[in-house]
Amino acid sequence: MSRRYLLNKALGAFARTSFTTGVQHVGGRVQATALAATQVLGRASMFSTFREMSSFGAGAEAAQKKMHCYQCEQTANGTGCTVMGNCGKTPEVAGLQDLLIFSLKGLGSLAHHARAAGIEDPEVNTFINQATFSTLTNVNFDDTRFQQYISESVHLHARLAAKLQAANKASQIPTVPSVPWLLSSGMPHPIVWNQQTSAQIDNMLIPDLIEVSKQTGIVARQEALGKTLAGLQEMVMYGLKGLCAYAAHAEALGARDPAVYAFVQEALCFLSSPASAEVPNVMDMAMKLGKCNFRVMQMLSEAHSSTFGHPTPTEVSLTPKPGKCILVSGHDMHDLEQLLKQTEGQGINVYTHGEMLPAHGYPGLKKYPHLAGHYGGAWYRQKMDFSYFPGSILITTNCVLEPMASYKKNLFTTNETGLSGVSHIPTKDFSDVIKRALELPGFNQSNMPRSAESSSGGRGAVGGTGNGLKKVVTVGFGHHAVLGAAGQVVDAVKTGKLSHIFLVGGCDGHEPQRTYYSRLAQVLPKDTMLLTLGCGKFRVFDQDFGTLPGTQLPRLLDMGQCNDAYSALVVATELAKAFKTDVNSLPLSLDISWFEQKAVSVLLTLLSLGVKNIRLGPALPAFLTPDAVQVLVSQFDLKPADTSNPELDLQKMMAKK
Repeated sequence: MSRRYLLNKALGAFARTSFTTGVQHVGGRVQATALAATQVLGRASMFSTFREMSSFGAGAEAAQKKMHCYQCEQTANGTGCTVMGNCGKTPEVAGLQDLLIFSLKGLGSLAHHARAAGIEDPEVNTFINQATFSTLTNVNFDDTRFQQYISESVHLHARLAAKLQAANKASQIPTVPSVPWLLSSGMPHPIVWNQQTSAQIDNMLIPDLIEVSKQTGIVARQEALGKTLAGLQEMVMYGLKGLCAYAAHAEALGARDPAVYAFVQEALCFLSSPASAEVPNVMDMAMKLGKCNFRVMQMLSEAHSSTFGHPTPTEVSLTPKPGKCILVSGHDMHDLEQLLKQTEGQGINVYTHGEMLPAHGYPGLKKYPHLAGHYGGAWYRQKMDFSYFPGSILITTNCVLEPMASYKKNLFTTNETGLSGVSHIPTKDFSDVIKRALELPGFNQSNMPRSAESSSGGRGAVGGTGNGLKKVVTVGFGHHAVLGAAGQVVDAVKTGKLSHIFLVGGCDGHEPQRTYYSRLAQVLPKDTMLLTLGCGKFRVFDQDFGTLPGTQLPRLLDMGQCNDAYSALVVATELAKAFKTDVNSLPLSLDISWFEQKAVSVLLTLLSLGVKNIRLGPALPAFLTPDAVQVLVSQFDLKPADTSNPELDLQKMMAKK
C-alpha cells in the first residue's frame, strides 16, 4: 500500500472529523484522528508529512512558486506577483498571510456554528476582524506579527471549542464538510487544521509556518475549481478584508454591531464549504457582503460624527509652520485624537498625511490649535514625503511602505500595521512618538517648503498637475454638509445651471494610467460638479475649480475618506428622492479608481444597492477572469475606464452610457 494512498486516506478522514472533538466516527466506532498521530510522531514528523503532502496533486505547483498574490491593482503584469510583491511584500509574508486567512476560515466557521448554539466569544469577534484587516494590502509586512496572529487564531479556536464542550453544546455543531479542493491542495479543513495544530503551534517557528502555507494559497484552488470560480471566491474574501478594516475602525470608536460579526464569520464559513463551489452562491454571498459593508460604513460614519461632530467645510493649510512636528498617516481618527491630547502644551505641531486629511473637518479634532495642517500627498509618495519630514511619523492604518533608512528611526506603527525593524506602539500611549519628535529638528527656516506647490520640503508636489495649485484646500463636505445645500443643487439642475455630477474617487497609486483621473477633471464642463473621496482626491484636491456659474456652490467637494462612500450614497439617495426617481436615473456618474481591498468592499456595496454603469479603473482586477467580468457586466453594466481617452469617457458619461 503506497504512502500516497495512506496520506490521501488520512486526508479523507480529516474531512469527516468533528468540529470540536479530536475524534472521527467510522461505522459506529471511535478512532483516534491525525491529531493523536501528530502528537505521537512529534513535531519533526508532522512537518515532514506536510512537506510530502505538498508534493502531490495541485499542491505541487503551489509549492514550486515563491508566492501568488493578486489582491491589489498593482499586481505584477496584471496577473499576479509570484516572486516579490509590487507592494514590497516578501514571499514569506505572503505565505504567512495565506496561512492566517486559512486559519481564520477555521476559527470563523467554528464561531459561526457556535453562535447558532448560543455560544459567543467577544474576543474572537474582535480578533477575526483585526487579523483579517492585517492582511490588507500595505498594512503589515512584519513576519513576526503574522506568526503571532496565526498562533492567537489557533489558541482562540481551542478556547472556543472548550467553551462548547463545557456548555455541553459540542453535539450541536455539524461535522466538518468534505471540501474537494482542500483535499487536492494537501490540507485538511481549516477547522481541523486549527484543532490539530493547537498542541504544536507555540513550537512552530516562522519557517515551519511558511512551509505549511505553501498549501494554502490560491493556486491549488485555481487548479481544482478553475480560475473564474476561484477568482470570484477571492473577490468575496477581498471584500471581506475591506469590510473588516472598516469594522475595526468603527470598533476603535466603540461602535459594534453583532450582526456584522455574525456575517463576517458566516462568510468565512461559506468560503470553506462546498456551497462556495457554485458561482450563483458566490455571487449571492458577494451581494450580502456589499449590503453588510453598507451597514459597516454607516456605523463608522455615525461613530465619527457622534465622537467628533459632523464634518463642516474647513480650509486646511498645506504650508507647514516652524516648530517641532509629528505626522499622522492612515485612517484612524481615534489615534489622532489621542495623539492631539497627549501633545497638548508640548510645543508640537501635528500634521495629517494621506487619508487623514478629512480629520480637519471634524469639530472635535480641529478644535486643537496644534492640528496645524496637511503635509504631503497620497500614500504611494510617502517615501519622498517622509524623507523630508523633520519630525516623527505615526502610521495608524494602511497604506504603509517599507521605509527608507533616512526616516526609519522616525517611523512608528500601531494597530494592525507593522514593519520589520520599525517601532510598534501596541497601546494608545504615544510617548515614544512624542519623545522622538522632540529629539528631531522640526520645521525651521532651512527646511521649510520653497514654494506653495509643495509641502515636502520644496522637493515633492502634494498632488494635482502642478498648475493652479493652492496653499489651502477645503475639506468637510460630508453628507450633512452637502444635504444642507441639497435645495440649491436641485434648483441648479432644474434651471440648467448644473448639467452633471461626477463622483471621481477611491484609491490612488503610482501607475501612469492614473493620470486619467486628473485629465478627466481638467476637461469637465464648467456646468458640472466633481465629488471626490478616498486618496483619489490627491489627483485634483489642490486645484481651483471655482464655483458653479450662477450659484455659490463650489464645483469641487471632497466627501472624505474611502469609507465616506457612505456619505456619497446618502446624498445620491436623497437627490433621487427629490427628483422622484432612482439613483441610476440621476445626472450622476461614478468613475471609481481602485487599488486595494477596501475598494472591493465599496464596489460590492454599490453593486448590492443596484447602482449601475460604474466605471472602474485604471485596470480591472486580476482576480476576475474575462468570464467573471462578463458576469458583472451583464448584471451591473460595470465598465472599464478608458484610461487612454478620458475625453471619450466624459462624452459617454454625460450621455449616461
